[in-house]
Amino acid sequence: MTREKTQLKEFLEAISVLQWELTFLFLGVACIILTVYLMFTSLWPLPALYFVWLVMDWHTPERGGRRIMFVRKWKVWGHMRDFFPIKLVKTAELNPNKNYILGSHPHGIMCTGAFTCFSTESCGFAEAFPGVRASLAMLAGLFKIPFYREYLISAGLYPVSKPSLAHLLSKSGKGNAVVIVIGGAAESLASSPGVNTVVMKQRKGFVRLALEFGADLVPVYSFGENELFQQVIFKEGSLGRRLQDLFKKIMGFAPCLFIGERFALLPYRNPVTTVVGSPISVPKRVTPTDEEVDHYHRLYMEALSKLFHEHKISCGLSESHELQII
Repeated sequence: MTREKTQLKEFLEAISVLQWELTFLFLGVACIILTVYLMFTSLWPLPALYFVWLVMDWHTPERGGRRIMFVRKWKVWGHMRDFFPIKLVKTAELNPNKNYILGSHPHGIMCTGAFTCFSTESCGFAEAFPGVRASLAMLAGLFKIPFYREYLISAGLYPVSKPSLAHLLSKSGKGNAVVIVIGGAAESLASSPGVNTVVMKQRKGFVRLALEFGADLVPVYSFGENELFQQVIFKEGSLGRRLQDLFKKIMGFAPCLFIGERFALLPYRNPVTTVVGSPISVPKRVTPTDEEVDHYHRLYMEALSKLFHEHKISCGLSESHELQII
């Protein structure tokens, strides 16, 4: 029998999700504005000293980062998990003596499942996979924003750049699970309730990286990710879509027009189940051929499709739902 939540618990959950959402959307911009403002006040030595530190610390995100477990274990993440709720499902063991690339699908609007399961300790990844350390990679440009980058680094987030991923897979020992949201900004534009579309037919860089470092590939699917917001979907070729594509090309991410339920801000309270699939064994090839990349890319797409169909009913979808890979 499920215990009914108290009003205080519901309030804490809503506040926790709201702070995460506002952080995702506005904290980076706020940090830039604050830094510029302080430079023209009597407090100008503070940003000046910070910029000295920034120059000295510039390459840290790409050299193993500086995660702080206190940040990853904040109680706020537990309240955020309970809001939806979000659950992590393990389907196979991950050997702590190997390294992995976890492909996370779908992107959704804010990667809610991936962030909660792999950048916080609230969903029990460390307990489910002893000796394996999850590291979520995200847009590299965010790590150049003053002050904001410190928050990202402390949560154990990493730039999705070749130097960063290569360091994690070659110079940080074994038991590293690098999580990459394969579809990226293009996939976020397809996020809408009832849609199960992933963008990856032409996304092969992560497979080449896996071959270069001998890291096994693991498909991950977050059921319910696309159910959290209603998004205005512009048709291909429309003015709105062209503007989104232009912004994405320049900035690296796409501006999505979306609404939630309470005051159009909070996401819908729909459950998100992040299912971690079985690893695909990948050999180490210093210079992988295109044929090898295509082979393991095909194996990965087949494994992702199998994972989706094996778990869709238990995760709330009907038998008729299909996974569309574009």
